[in-house]
Amino acid sequence: MLDLNYLAELRDRYTDALSVKVPAFTLRNKIFDFQKQPHLMGVINLSPDSWYRESVCLTENQAIQRSQLLTLQGADLIDIGAESTLNHAAQIDETLQTSRLIPVIRELNQKNILISVETYQPAVAQACFEAGAAVLNLTGNFESDDLYRPVAEYDGALILCYVQGAHVRAVDNFSFANDMITIMKDYFLPKIDRAQKLGVKRIFLDPGLGFYYKNLQDSERRIRYQMEIFLQTFRLRQLGWPVCHALPHAFENFEEEVRCAEPFFATLALLGKTDLLRTHEIAKVKAVIKTLNALG
Repeated sequence: MLDLNYLAELRDRYTDALSVKVPAFTLRNKIFDFQKQPHLMGVINLSPDSWYRESVCLTENQAIQRSQLLTLQGADLIDIGAESTLNHAAQIDETLQTSRLIPVIRELNQKNILISVETYQPAVAQACFEAGAAVLNLTGNFESDDLYRPVAEYDGALILCYVQGAHVRAVDNFSFANDMITIMKDYFLPKIDRAQKLGVKRIFLDPGLGFYYKNLQDSERRIRYQMEIFLQTFRLRQLGWPVCHALPHAFENFEEEVRCAEPFFATLALLGKTDLLRTHEIAKVKAVIKTLNALG
């Protein structure tokens, strides 16, 4: 069981990494100061396949209304996707993804809501930035400059996800190592370097804990891995960029109370110094942050 001894061991082993700070940046007039507070990213799913029913919006109007609600609850930006990451969900081609995303992005941009688009398709990313998106949540592992260029051209931000596979819908078994944080650092470094050479000025690093690898269906193994990475998030900050986590769900443990899972995992992610939390439960996670701040 997680206890203070476990946390103390992490502190003693990685003392130097604990003190690392990442610089603030401004994105479309919004300041992201990672020393003052963690930031929140709400979720809108335009795919009917997504399991988190509260986040599914099948019309433009539904998506606009939910985005406004999440913003009022405290979301700093809204992440919108048109294809589910579930391994059994339908894969959506570029044309359909774009037709779902663009009207919503244009409308939210008019309302000054900061938008992230989740995709691994270069054409979709380009079209979304042209429509007003500010962030690319890149769920692919392509060495494609076409995914970095629109981020640089529109002075946006890039979320680099750790993916073992070509993209989130093409993953197989997950390969474990004794120290996955070191593996992730080696994965991120050349991508950061390439993105910066192409002019990207703002980057988040995402360990990709919400992806559906075939051998991570065992709940105990998956949850243990997720907890370990959450608590060691601060080590990724040594790469010089803030860290983003998509909060998972642990269905088998939470069962009918699954909407409590994201606030629980948020606590672990915050203990590990996560800078941006991607969550369907903005109000609940906001309350977690407020409560943890009680100790100063």
